[in-house]
Order: sequence, then structure tokens, then C-alpha cells
Amino acid sequence: MSLFFFTPHEVSKYISQQMQKLRLSFNLSQKTLSERSGVSFGVIKKFERTGKISLESLLRLALTLDALENFKDLFKEKAPESFLSLDELLKDKKRKRGRK
Repeated sequence: MSLFFFTPHEVSKYISQQMQKLRLSFNLSQKTLSERSGVSFGVIKKFERTGKISLESLLRLALTLDALENFKDLFKEKAPESFLSLDELLKDKKRKRGRK
């Protein structure tokens, strides 16, 4: 699934839904996840409802749910795109306009 056309709010809500699914797959309640992660119950409840959470709390939840590795490529440097050099651009001598 590509998140390219989503707003930041929609992305955060999607992440919270994914975290909730993962939490439930481990058969953990919000309270148990809170105790294991050190993130308060209220923060987890709010995150699952609204998608709002601090980065530190999100990382603690990811660590507890064995999903911290998913963050390693978050800001991974992309390979540079291939651009034409000035010489290559000037070699293109095709006419751009027609005559009357």
C-alpha cells in the first residue's frame, strides 16, 4: 500500500491502526502493552483513537511489539536520479518549432 497521496493525519491514523492490529495479534490489552512498554495507558488509548503520539512513545511501542526494525529505512537516502549533462542537452539540435 502506498501512502503517497495520504495526508499526514491519515498516515498517522493508518500507523495507529496497524499498531492496534499488531497489539491484538499478540493478544495484548492496552493496559498490558502500557505496562510492558512504559507508555501510559492514556497515551496508547489516545494513539489508537486519534493517531497522535510522541516519537519516543511510538518507538517504545514498536520495541515492545518487535517492530522497531521497521523504522530503519524511514529516512533512507535515495539513489540520485540520472540527469543529462549540459553537453548532452546542447547536442540535441532538433528543431523545436516549425516554419510558417
